[in-house]
Amino acid sequence: MQFVLNCIAPLNHKIKLGVKGRSETFDILKNNLSTQDKTLWFHCASLGEYEQGLPVFKELKKKYTNHKVVLTFFSPSGYEIRKNSPIADVVAYLPMDTKKNAKRFLNLVHPELTVFVKYDIWPNYLNELNKRQLRALLISASFRPYQPYFKWHGLLLRKALFAFEHIFTQNDSSKTLLESINYLNATISGDTRFDRVSDQLNQNNSLDFIENFKQNKLCVVAGSTWPEDEALFINFINSEASKGTKFIIAPHNIKTSQIASLQEKLTADTVLYSQKEGHDCSKAQVFIIDTIGLLSKIYSYADIAYVGGAMGQTGLHNTLEPAVFGVPIIIGSHHSKFPEAKAMIDNSGMFSISNQQEFNSILNDLITNKQKRKTSGNHNSEYILKNKGAVEHVLNYLHLQ
Repeated sequence: MQFVLNCIAPLNHKIKLGVKGRSETFDILKNNLSTQDKTLWFHCASLGEYEQGLPVFKELKKKYTNHKVVLTFFSPSGYEIRKNSPIADVVAYLPMDTKKNAKRFLNLVHPELTVFVKYDIWPNYLNELNKRQLRALLISASFRPYQPYFKWHGLLLRKALFAFEHIFTQNDSSKTLLESINYLNATISGDTRFDRVSDQLNQNNSLDFIENFKQNKLCVVAGSTWPEDEALFINFINSEASKGTKFIIAPHNIKTSQIASLQEKLTADTVLYSQKEGHDCSKAQVFIIDTIGLLSKIYSYADIAYVGGAMGQTGLHNTLEPAVFGVPIIIGSHHSKFPEAKAMIDNSGMFSISNQQEFNSILNDLITNKQKRKTSGNHNSEYILKNKGAVEHVLNYLHLQ
């Protein structure tokens, strides 16, 4: 696999970052760790898994004050954004899953406790952890019947699961699947993302430039949008929106050419985050966030939220982030793999649309119906509150609570 990635790397910027980053990992570890260091190892596939694991990572860091934390990612979209994470003493790419790399990595890291998040299962690393009798946990795990762990051809991956001392699953069906292969050390703990987003309420979410832009008017926040999501807003803002409604659009892809295309298609007065200095943002109707890292705070200013990814096939983005602030949410129709979306739709806090007409109808209804906004939003915040507690399960298991 490494050979293939090396060949493709010159043609793909993201793959190139990963290949280069992995080539530097062992030097990073050697320069920052000694054989005397006590360590914890946290591994995440990408940014989403990092956010999911963060509430557990924070608590473990508090408890293991004499340990260095090693945080690894597989994807550049996680590493490049969180390579300066305050939760870790060392952040690196995880080298490819070979027996040689696994032995070399663990010789350098020698973790007292390892925590993997959700689904990123690497057999050679896990089997080497098991051989060395090192503790490993999998948190917020979510399994489906079609995965190789539960098929005749998935013996290697299935064996890797047994390297985990304990697996904390998001739901009962995942625990049942584990039991079907005779893995019995599992607990239904729920999804740590609920704890993660709940913690956002304890943060300072104020942003002066957003307050200046919003001016106490009704505000619709569209987060993690793709072109198919943005097309809905372009049409609505250009033909349906009243001047009394403000819009914040935070695209998933912030390439200059795509941001320029979005701005060009909007007829309303629009301001970019990158150009806000010296601009009277209060006079703009649309604010385009052409940077990363602010969306979770921006959702606190929403009266209505839209979360991108489900109008196309890219995958629905995080709907729990706006839900915690008690606002109604609109999404596209491709959300079957996201149980939290189904739950919030069933609770009447979220609305799924499949075309422009449905989008216009639901958005106009929410804009004009204050009571519906309030009721729907309350359903979402109650849903978050009801599903908190996954972190406590992990800490109780480790006798750290």
